[in-house]
Amino acid sequence: MLSPVDFIADLLNPDLAFLPKALAVAMMSSLVCGIVGSYVVLRGMAFIGDAVAHAVFPGLAVAFVVQGSLVVGGAIAGVLTAILVAVFAQNRRLKEDSVIGVFFVAAFALGIVIISRAPGYAGSLQQFLFGSITGIPDEDVLVVAATGLVLLTVAFLLHKEFVLVTLDREMARAAGIAVFVVDLVLYVMVAVAIVISIQTIGNILVLALLITPAAAARLLTDRLAVMMLLAPVIGASSALIGLYLSWSLDLPAGGMIVLVATGVFLLSWLLAPRHGIVVRATGRYRRSGDPDPALAAT
Repeated sequence: MLSPVDFIADLLNPDLAFLPKALAVAMMSSLVCGIVGSYVVLRGMAFIGDAVAHAVFPGLAVAFVVQGSLVVGGAIAGVLTAILVAVFAQNRRLKEDSVIGVFFVAAFALGIVIISRAPGYAGSLQQFLFGSITGIPDEDVLVVAATGLVLLTVAFLLHKEFVLVTLDREMARAAGIAVFVVDLVLYVMVAVAIVISIQTIGNILVLALLITPAAAARLLTDRLAVMMLLAPVIGASSALIGLYLSWSLDLPAGGMIVLVATGVFLLSWLLAPRHGIVVRATGRYRRSGDPDPALAAT
């Protein structure tokens, strides 16, 4: 197995320029997904993330056929689907998950039809589904960086609104917050975060980058601010370790990144200081009716 020193040497090797580029995209995607994923986990929106991951597929397929940017094509398709879901979900006769189910299946089917018309589509389909982190064009690296910065800025500016709508939608309406607009912005952010991550770990696995680090962070802390710091750290660390293992053992990069993140989640589930199974089994945890020690101290 390749030593960490040799891995660093390979990252600095000019003949392996694709490797640091792959690491940069993986780290940027993980940081953005960690922040956006925190809102997704708090709101129980994992199914929406899965839907958007499928919905971007026709945009990727069109971009491939016309030899355009996969990031731009996927973003357009994902944003359009997110808007449709947000609009149709306002009709309370249909639950949100039903609307999502209709649109993400239709979008994925459309993507399959489009890409089947392209020459050599079997290979490109595998690339979309499982990622191609070592073949990312230079221009897409810049697009990912710029898009990630925009998403993080929006999350910072609308953090209070996202949290209030997550905790109590009726109170948010009473406070004068446009709940539909906040929902729409969050759906679009999920779509864009998924698009910039698809080339890293693929369409099938991308939901793990959005959900798993945030879910692990949720087990480790009760404070939202700490969770939103931990989730990107867990995601970026998983990307680094996963890419190292992938390069060392000649295994798929996307799969290794997801497995490392899943390992962190399982460790958090077992050993989290207040919510871990081991701590709860030994009785050294605060019961739900007991006062929070931090609040009691203040």
